[in-house]
Amino acid sequence: SINDQLQSIKPKFFLIKMIKVKTVYSSFIPLQGPLLALRDWVAIESDSSNVLKRPDLHRMMEMAAQKLRLMGGTVELVDIGEQELPDGQTLALPKVVTAQFGNDPNKHTVCVYGHVDVQPAKLEDGWATDPYNLTDINGNLYGRGASDNKAPVLAWIHAVEAYQALNMELPVNVKFVIEGMEETGSNGLDAMILAQRDTFFSDVDYIIISDCGWLSRRPALTYGTRGNCYFYAEVEGPKQDLHSGVYGGTVIEPMTDLVGILGDPSGKILIPGIREAVAPLSDEEWRMYQDIQFDIDNYKNKIGVNELMYSNKVDLLAHMWRYPTVSIHGIEGAFSDPGTKTVIPAKVTAKFSIRQVPNMDPAMVKKQVTDYLHSVFAKRKSPNKLKVTMVIGAKPWLADTQHPLYDAGKAAVKRVFDMDPDLIREGGTIPIARTFQDVTGKSIIMMPIGGFDDGLHSQNEKMSRYNYIEGTKLFVAYLNEVSQIKHTSV
Repeated sequence: SINDQLQSIKPKFFLIKMIKVKTVYSSFIPLQGPLLALRDWVAIESDSSNVLKRPDLHRMMEMAAQKLRLMGGTVELVDIGEQELPDGQTLALPKVVTAQFGNDPNKHTVCVYGHVDVQPAKLEDGWATDPYNLTDINGNLYGRGASDNKAPVLAWIHAVEAYQALNMELPVNVKFVIEGMEETGSNGLDAMILAQRDTFFSDVDYIIISDCGWLSRRPALTYGTRGNCYFYAEVEGPKQDLHSGVYGGTVIEPMTDLVGILGDPSGKILIPGIREAVAPLSDEEWRMYQDIQFDIDNYKNKIGVNELMYSNKVDLLAHMWRYPTVSIHGIEGAFSDPGTKTVIPAKVTAKFSIRQVPNMDPAMVKKQVTDYLHSVFAKRKSPNKLKVTMVIGAKPWLADTQHPLYDAGKAAVKRVFDMDPDLIREGGTIPIARTFQDVTGKSIIMMPIGGFDDGLHSQNEKMSRYNYIEGTKLFVAYLNEVSQIKHTSV
């Protein structure tokens, strides 16, 4: 039978057959198949941070839903409510797309999560090409959202299409959850997951996220992310802005107070209790970090610096992934326009964040930060007022690399790339991973296909043809490997 024959065929080979039919590999033929789909998706300015782009975002969600409908999936556009704007007005949130392919109770069911909203991008920001016109240069596909996260979402969709194109039965049931607000905090998604825990997610065995990237040219599997506590520290003084020539030297300036409480410029966290809560680095972790392919010199060249805080690979990776960090992101209220402004701001607000790691708790961090800043401020004996607010409290996520999901991932990478993957953690925050874990209780794996040099959130973001196509093969192979996990290990 066809199924018997396919058991002996490596997934990467039968996918190559489909891809060659679509002429994706030919650099002399115009964009077709997967590349055409990516071009159409990148063309939509689905910037979730810009309320004026909300119609584009709604159109993006409908396009994703229609793509899945045309493939025969059971598709829904789930209403997740409204967003309240700073001026008190409300705006409809983009609906979440859910889809299902297959409902065989004898098969595992995997749920693929992704997002199709993007960060802002303008040509004048320093892009070499129009950020919303997918441009192929030397095998790299440049465009906003190409790597984060439109190409990975499409690669999963193409993986399902590969089975369909060859009249192959999917080895597992596949569900999709695709959202449009990830870049601004996934508004409404937590509530949607909770509401559908006992319906849409009830038969899900495993959850797969591909919203991350490789660390080097070696494929990777991601097993952890840091969380994030984001703060505003506001210092308010005079009732209005003042002329520095008239009032300078007579008032205690809010900016001086703010700079004074922000602490050690070296980036060291001075808040008592923060570092003490961190899980210690185990010998096993140290050995894992030693084996990871990572070139410090290439890393420095990539970001354009001559010196890093740590010169040892293990120390650098550990502080990138599994130790907390504090970063100051900006100060509002300070006049940033070009020119020589001579104004004393009446109110200034610092924006800073502390990345969370196991075993830190955001509620405790909020108290520690608030208490510490107020104690430092009190020592200044300033007449100004300090207000500290935590606006994000996202928890870290950590998976068990001994879980069969990771064994399946290693096998799929070996099959497609003929090498073992790096097991890595992510320094950034993907809050939805922890939500999935806490609400559904399902096991999660992060399987990236983005390159280490894709420039996420930056100018000239790209996804290479190689990663896009080989990543699709990886997803096909992974579905096959997951189907072979024994049900007793679920």
